[in-house]
Amino acid sequence: MADPSVVRELVERCETLRRRMASGGSAETARQLEDATYTLCVITGTRHLDAALDLARRQLRRTPVRQPMRR
Repeated sequence: MADPSVVRELVERCETLRRRMASGGSAETARQLEDATYTLCVITGTRHLDAALDLARRQLRRTPVRQPMRR
């Protein structure tokens, strides 16, 4: 599994870009969503955004949240 912080960032990015597209996103937004979708699909070993998001969310739920190191 990829670093959970990377997965979390990609999930948030895909969700944000999807919302923008639903409200009339630009060609640039569509390209960004395509790029983020591709990366998330590669990381999760899936072929479709919905499947990638579902798997990523399940992986994140099973991953303990890392606490910052105290000095």
